[in-house]
Amino acid sequence: MRIFIVDNELSDVRIDKYLIDILNISRSKIQKLIENQDILVNNKVIKNSYIVRVDDEIKVNDIVENTDILPEDINLDIVYEDEYLLVVNKPSGMVVHPALGHYTGTLVNALMYHTNLSNHDIRPGIVHRIDKDTSGLLLVAKNDDVHLFLSEELSKRKVNRKYIALVYGVINNDTGTIDAPIGRSIFDRKKMMVTDINSKDAITHFKVLERYKNATLIECTLETGRTHQIRVHMEYIGYPIVNDPVYGKRKLINDFGQMLHAKTIGFEHPITKKYMEFSVDAPKEFYNILDMFK
Repeated sequence: MRIFIVDNELSDVRIDKYLIDILNISRSKIQKLIENQDILVNNKVIKNSYIVRVDDEIKVNDIVENTDILPEDINLDIVYEDEYLLVVNKPSGMVVHPALGHYTGTLVNALMYHTNLSNHDIRPGIVHRIDKDTSGLLLVAKNDDVHLFLSEELSKRKVNRKYIALVYGVINNDTGTIDAPIGRSIFDRKKMMVTDINSKDAITHFKVLERYKNATLIECTLETGRTHQIRVHMEYIGYPIVNDPVYGKRKLINDFGQMLHAKTIGFEHPITKKYMEFSVDAPKEFYNILDMFK
């Protein structure tokens, strides 16, 4: 039996779509399992049309093929590590965990080669995620108790996460807060948008670090952690992130991806209870693009 707990980032979609996104199996296979009552949600029989919600417990009472994650010897930039957790600096371009179309070369594949991880099925060790083309810091848990503690700290908004981003346009205010709910786009299921339909609260604080002729370098602090939150919020207020292939409205500079870097993460250690904070600089490719706007 495999058990999945639905998180904020993958909720509000049909049960078959949810499982397709995290497992390498066909829609027909999933539908067959549902028909045979081999998939339960909160210990109840459901239909293919069921919409998964945050904290739903999904049980798959069958051996699902092709879901083994293979450890891979991939270099990791580990900023901190002890016997309970680690903080890793993910490069831009690396997928965090295996998913449809990305079963190898992910951060999870690399982490499994390096150390033991908490048992979280398709996302072992991964407490929270950042997008493939976003660089920066991630928390990784080595056992289930640590994973649970850190996940609860995130949900209680006790983890300090700061990003730097380059956006198009000159922001006149030195600081600002964007408080706008985010949900899946009604026009494109692969995108998110500010909406009141099946959405969750989302709050982003920002401050201006430097202004250029037609762009602004900002620091963003997340109060919530929704999928694509900073990218969606900045596009919503008219300052899309530079080089964003999904939410940007201008020609891409190159294939580096959005100019967004998870610079700082701070948290209470689950065992020592001491506050710990780490920061890393953005990659050189980030600054190569930044120099074009100076």
